[in-house]
Amino acid sequence: MRLVELLGWDSLPIRSSTPPPAPMPPSRQPSGRPSPATADAPAELPNAEGPAQADPQRVLREVFGYASFRGPQQEIVEHVIAGGSALVLMPTGGGKSLCYQVPALCRPGLAVVISPLIALMQDQVDALGQAGVRAAALHSGLEAQEVRAIELALGSGGLDLLYLSPERLLAGGLERLEGLPIALFAIDEAHCVSQWGHDFRPEYRQLVVLAERFPAVPRLALTATADPRTQEDILDGLALREGRRFVASFDRPNIRYLVRDKEEVRSQLLAFLVERRGEAGIVYARSRSRVDGVARELREAGHDAVAYHAGLDAGERRRALDRFRRESGVI
Repeated sequence: MRLVELLGWDSLPIRSSTPPPAPMPPSRQPSGRPSPATADAPAELPNAEGPAQADPQRVLREVFGYASFRGPQQEIVEHVIAGGSALVLMPTGGGKSLCYQVPALCRPGLAVVISPLIALMQDQVDALGQAGVRAAALHSGLEAQEVRAIELALGSGGLDLLYLSPERLLAGGLERLEGLPIALFAIDEAHCVSQWGHDFRPEYRQLVVLAERFPAVPRLALTATADPRTQEDILDGLALREGRRFVASFDRPNIRYLVRDKEEVRSQLLAFLVERRGEAGIVYARSRSRVDGVARELREAGHDAVAYHAGLDAGERRRALDRFRRESGVI
């Protein structure tokens, strides 16, 4: 057996990779969409009378604080803004989220992002909120009053992006969306649709209904994990054969992997962490009980460690996630 260590904690996907946003200029509306009122505005906001769209370069610069797109991002963004669907393969940390967040602010209507990961949803919603974008996530970790507030905002047109799980979308979410102007659907972790993958989720196979019920809305399937067979399964399972396929380079010079013989796991882990005391990181375990056990052992060894798994109640899970995201040195 092998012990795999991932070095480069700053690249872990649970943490936001969005840089601090630039100060909000007067030409920005509270929603995060550039306002057409200034004399130098290169494009107009979407409106009810025509398909005018905001300029993606300006959205990238003023909302997200980046001077230019990277790799295939610009081509993907322009394709989606024009109404095209696609499969996007891009490494974790490679900028997949911008491929739908920028079009979401350029196309009229609500962008719906489907993700199985509560942590990722909440992380992106918080980062978007800091950038002035109206975003929310519907998931099982919310209190009833929080759900009601999001649903009210949804019905009143008060959101630019809505994140939700495939289960929540299929359990009544589709009916709420019908009748609303939809800018796009982004299906994150799209490899979950593949029956050949270890992350297969049956609900993802049912997302083909989006093509049937919203045929004019662009759909973007995104993943960092898809071999050729899985790619074909995604295209078939999500009815994306008519869309384009974008594959970015997976070279990550800021991350290195070390594979070591697995001997005495506890001692190896503690020795590894001694050299990195005070740094944040994630330790994966194969079961909920093992997660609780490892977290307890690390705390006994003087590390600030919290357990996080689906068996925790919603409040405890949320507190653990918030600590990891907001505090330094938490494992």
